Amino acid sequence: MYYSLSNDFILYSYYLSVSLFAVLVTSQFWIIANMVFNAREAKRLFGFIGAGAIAGGIFGGYITSIIAPLFGNRVVILIAALLILFCIPILNTAWKMRIRKLSTYIINQRKTKETEFTPAYKLIIRSKHLTYLAAIVGVGVVMAKLVDFQFSDFANRAIPDSDELASFFGFWFSSFNVIALLIQLFLTNRLLAWLGVTSNLLILPLGIALGCLLFLTFPELWVLVIIKGMDGSFKQSINKAGIELSILPIPSHVKNEAKSFIDVVVDSIATGFAGLLLIFVIKRLELSTSYITVIILLVLFVWMVLVYKLREAYFESFRTNIHRSLDTNELQQHKFQKSSISENIKILKNGNESQILALLERLRDVKFSAFEPHIINLLDHPTHKIKVAAIERLYDFRKGTAAEKIKKLIKEKDDELVFKAIEYLITHTNIDDIKLYETYLESSSTYIANAALLCLAKAASENDKLATKFKLHERIEKKISTFIEAGDVIRKQEVAELMMTVAYAKELKFYSFISANFNNKSNYIVKHAIKAAGVTNHAPFIEPLIAFLAIKKYNLRAKKALKNYGETISKTILEMDTSQYLNDDVRRHIPGVIESFKNRNAIKVLMRLLKSKDFVIRLEAAKSLNKIKSKFPQASLDQRSLTKIILRESTYYKNSINTLASLKAAASKAAAIETETTDDLQVDLLVARESLIDVLELQLEQSLECVFKLLSLKYDHSDIQTAYFGLKSEEKEVKINAIEFLDNLLKSKLKSTMLPMIEYHIIDSDTYHISSFEVKPMLETRALPLLLKNRGSKMKLAVLNVMMHTSEMRYIKLIMPLLKHRNKKVRLFAKYALDGIRANKKALTLQ
Repeated sequence: MYYSLSNDFILYSYYLSVSLFAVLVTSQFWIIANMVFNAREAKRLFGFIGAGAIAGGIFGGYITSIIAPLFGNRVVILIAALLILFCIPILNTAWKMRIRKLSTYIINQRKTKETEFTPAYKLIIRSKHLTYLAAIVGVGVVMAKLVDFQFSDFANRAIPDSDELASFFGFWFSSFNVIALLIQLFLTNRLLAWLGVTSNLLILPLGIALGCLLFLTFPELWVLVIIKGMDGSFKQSINKAGIELSILPIPSHVKNEAKSFIDVVVDSIATGFAGLLLIFVIKRLELSTSYITVIILLVLFVWMVLVYKLREAYFESFRTNIHRSLDTNELQQHKFQKSSISENIKILKNGNESQILALLERLRDVKFSAFEPHIINLLDHPTHKIKVAAIERLYDFRKGTAAEKIKKLIKEKDDELVFKAIEYLITHTNIDDIKLYETYLESSSTYIANAALLCLAKAASENDKLATKFKLHERIEKKISTFIEAGDVIRKQEVAELMMTVAYAKELKFYSFISANFNNKSNYIVKHAIKAAGVTNHAPFIEPLIAFLAIKKYNLRAKKALKNYGETISKTILEMDTSQYLNDDVRRHIPGVIESFKNRNAIKVLMRLLKSKDFVIRLEAAKSLNKIKSKFPQASLDQRSLTKIILRESTYYKNSINTLASLKAAASKAAAIETETTDDLQVDLLVARESLIDVLELQLEQSLECVFKLLSLKYDHSDIQTAYFGLKSEEKEVKINAIEFLDNLLKSKLKSTMLPMIEYHIIDSDTYHISSFEVKPMLETRALPLLLKNRGSKMKLAVLNVMMHTSEMRYIKLIMPLLKHRNKKVRLFAKYALDGIRANKKALTLQ
């Protein structure tokens, strides 16, 4: 009796321990897998790893059926124990190879995040991501039990014979495992790459939902076989991989504790709930199969809603991980917050010069009457710049405001202030303009006379009669003659004022006075010459104005001057870009000129500049489009054209990767055979190659940045910015999170084209190969002509430098057309390259 009870106890204990072991070891296995593999590796490998579990179930059953009859159950148990022992050295190896490196990081992360022990259920409740994941696991268990009951119950009624029923179950359950194995081996990875992790979780509930709808139409056993088949096959393959991957973005110290709780506790609770549902609802109410199908559909609906919620949480988890790892200052955009009226008044009364000037600029077109007396008071300020700014703001108030005070300012010894005062009296008061001109043009003060002449020229640009009445052109000619005779005695402010007068007068014969001052020693005069040239809208001034873009101290003035030409300048710029005539230092500023127009045509021209051969122009054009989009969110872009441009840029990116690999291989090969007798030519060639590689690496980074600037126009700017900063991080894990973030953000066409290349460039260069992108290296003799043909002038110069140190006569045919190139440097280097190739060939022949 005691012996019998002891055997029963051991048997039950053995069964219970094996069941618990199976649940715990499965959970622990996937926790370790999540630690060993990052998100990108897991997405590629979890399908194959999961196939091992399915295959083990299939072959384990077959082996048991063979060994048990021959040797008995004890031998089967012993073999199972030995197989488990073999796992120990495998686990130790994996731990040493991959996990030990992460141990310190995980411990530190746990210390910083959780100073005290937190129960697993609290960790799950605190995280939306884990809450939705736990709910999906629980709902999936309930649904599986209902499908299993429905299938077994209907089959039992359809097949009365017990032997046939056993055979039926045996055949289909084995078949489901085989199908699951095939799906896991050949479909899971492809579906994960195509649909993404969370979308992949919808396949199982959608498939069963369609099967249930079919069953309501055709209540036949074969339909239930399909439903059970999808549950048995998809659950252990596609769905299992999706569940294990969806927990990857959770921090390790949280994931390790929450994963076991979900796999054991949540699964058990859901199983118990499903059992209660079957006993007390379905069995007690004796519900028919159709009602069970409706209940299953309701459960599936809840499941799909939870998957959509998990998708958002999964995406947000990657975003949070990247943000947490980056310097938050890089991602913050500082916005100016307007001060209250009382604070503004306080600045107008007691602020320093820079504060008052900044506020007056912000108050442009703001007509609050409360500001009027305080702005008028600024006319008594000791600083002339503030007086000028105050006069400009008075235009926003009623005509004639503070006219008497402004009259007094005309006697000041400041050219700009006198001009602003006279202009205000002429344009914004009721005083007779003719009398003002008659009074001030003949003034003995050069400050007043010059300012009045400038006002006359400005007004006469729209009133020819006024120019004739006061003999504007004769006065200008006399002034120019006087200035030329006086030479350096004339104040620079007088020269600047006269140039502006000439510009507004629109008389071609005087324009040489402006162009002559482009090379003046005084920066002040040069800046005003640029400004005056812009006012004229004279076509011959375009080229020198564009040249000024390359000079930092004149850049802003040149942009404003070019903006005055209006949209007609766009055609000139596009022609210059096409002919690669633009100087290297000028190129990056060109899109900024177009951007300043801030209209639909500017967007159109910038989109055309995105097709430029020059990387810098494309990058700056993308930046300019982003600036326009941020200021004018309603501005529409042709999304189809934008997608084509992104794919085009991706092609440049791919070609850069392939060419860079080819050149590095050629450089390595040349360095490997280098000996002490290497001549100067070989050394020069090696240096030229390294220089070309540097240029290509720079363009590769520029192309990547350009791609992300373009993606910012198509997707949420902050998301793309987050991903880009993540890719530029020094930490490998952050880079991987950024790529997975993009994987979930981008649409299929862009994702399949771009992600493998980005993954190869950003991650594979640091570690081993995990990207699906395959480099296609080529011979240097093929790579150089491609770079010469499809890139801008900077790349042409670097390529010509390499060709110059070779003896390849085939290059001559490619170089000859460049002798007529519009870029002077390209023409010069082309000549040097031809001479170098011929000389090198001749030297080799003589040897």
